[in-house]
Amino acid sequence: MTLTNTRKVFLIVIVLLAIAYIIFSLAELENILAALRQSRPLYIGVAVIVEGVLLVNTAVTFWALYRLVGLHEPPRSMVLMVTAATFVNLVTPSSGMGGMAVFYDEARRHDLSTGRVTVVAVLYVLYEYVALFAALAVGFVKLVQLGKLNVAEVLAVAFLLVVGLTIAAGLGVGYRSTLQLGKILAWLAGGVNRLLRPFLHRDYLNVSSAYSLSNEMVDGLTTLRDAKPGQILLPLVFTLINKLLLILILALSFLALGTPASAGTVVAGFSIGHLFVYASPTPSGLGFVDSILPLALNSLGVSFPRAVLVSLVYRAVTFWLPLVLGAVAFRNLQRSRTEQAGSR
Repeated sequence: MTLTNTRKVFLIVIVLLAIAYIIFSLAELENILAALRQSRPLYIGVAVIVEGVLLVNTAVTFWALYRLVGLHEPPRSMVLMVTAATFVNLVTPSSGMGGMAVFYDEARRHDLSTGRVTVVAVLYVLYEYVALFAALAVGFVKLVQLGKLNVAEVLAVAFLLVVGLTIAAGLGVGYRSTLQLGKILAWLAGGVNRLLRPFLHRDYLNVSSAYSLSNEMVDGLTTLRDAKPGQILLPLVFTLINKLLLILILALSFLALGTPASAGTVVAGFSIGHLFVYASPTPSGLGFVDSILPLALNSLGVSFPRAVLVSLVYRAVTFWLPLVLGAVAFRNLQRSRTEQAGSR
């Protein structure tokens, strides 16, 4: 399959997933509109502004990661890519990795190393997991104090911990040995081919290219050896700020509905809800977060009807708003790509 055909298939899949997501979420959309009609516009407006700051902060995180591996992208392009990637992440069950296809596409367009972009993707996921575990540590203290911590939450944390450690181990292997990293990537590519061969009747990925990708990744990893501690920690700081902004949006959702809640309740509720965004097999926790967040807030002392309304307002700001903005950004990126191809 050529690169152009692969891009066309990718675009078709993303569009179909987005349409399917909206169709399956029509009932939620109706409930969200009802919840917004009961909320205070001032707090909703502030929450929307905070979400905008969050998107910009995510772009700054990637900007810092790009610089860390020796890549440079204009800030405006980074904001557009991050917003479009957020859209892809929201409609694909990929634990935050699906959106990296946007970055790969732009890397090829600007003749940047896809191996280094892969290092950026891996580092971003690791930073995200560290920030998530920091929030979980605070939230779980509250749950333990109330005796509300259950097996499902512990298992979800254990699952993410295994994933995080596996990614870190793979990064460590690549840092030490190009050959071993190539073997791991070739094994993963072979697994993807075996999974898709019954449907495509051919190999989807070129296994031999795994070794060239490993060389590019190691090239990006070597830049970390010369990085100062502050440069390595800076993206983590931005990632932690993102978690604080999400907690702030949840707090504003409570205020928008005039529902009192302690700081511990907000942080613990956020921790459980955000945990299942990552641990869920469905895009952005579809069917999981919608059900678990209200239950979690209810277990923390919030009446169930109010917990449902708060969750709906929170989802409106942190899911549906980025989905709309991301769809616009994604379309702009594709149009820009088409115009560039037409001018050649």
